[in-house]
Amino acid sequence: MRFGRRTALALALVVATALTGWLLFTSTGRQDRALGLFTSLPILWSETGDLKQLVDAPTKPHWARTALEQRGRLIPLDTLLDLSALRELVIAQPRPLAPEENVSLDAWVRKGGHVLLFADPMLTQDSAFALGDRRRPQDVVLVSPILARWGLGLTFDEDQPAGVRESAGEGLSVNLPGAFTIIAGGHDAVCRIGRNGLVARCDVGKGRAVLVADAALLETGEDENARISGLNGLMDEAFGR
Repeated sequence: MRFGRRTALALALVVATALTGWLLFTSTGRQDRALGLFTSLPILWSETGDLKQLVDAPTKPHWARTALEQRGRLIPLDTLLDLSALRELVIAQPRPLAPEENVSLDAWVRKGGHVLLFADPMLTQDSAFALGDRRRPQDVVLVSPILARWGLGLTFDEDQPAGVRESAGEGLSVNLPGAFTIIAGGHDAVCRIGRNGLVARCDVGKGRAVLVADAALLETGEDENARISGLNGLMDEAFGR
């Protein structure tokens, strides 16, 4: 009987330990897996121009932040000059890159880095900050040098209708998206363009880049579950499961 109790206690301890580990994983992600984030979008903070509003703002984090943290330990970046500690990186509507940052990013991917890049030529997300304010998200992405290095161009149809819709073929929420094209001059990069040019999937040296010509997926609003599913699918493509 005593043996039975000890066995039951041991089994209970094993189950409790496993459950605790699972809860930690689902709530904080894999802490042994670092994920860099370089963005001008308010994913890590609540965008407000008023200090009182910032203090009084709800504490619920941006859904995309939660999804990213489920993937691994999130590391915010303010520069791309040193990526040596990372293997996986999300770049979402970045500020214009300095020439040395383009060189650093390209070299990092070629050595085996994996990047998911959102490059929106006409950002539709509202902002609390006026044009010219450095806190405002980047309205028009400027990443032509790194795209050209990988043999890609980015176009925008000014006559397309505005409004959130689901992209045909990719199943992602878009609003005034751009379109990737293949151009001459790419170096050691093989890219495949998806339907309507929305997503480009590239093998660059030993690394991989998945690029999306729109950032509306990362906005807050309706269909949050669909947005989470879309982001997770893109991260699976870029980084593996």
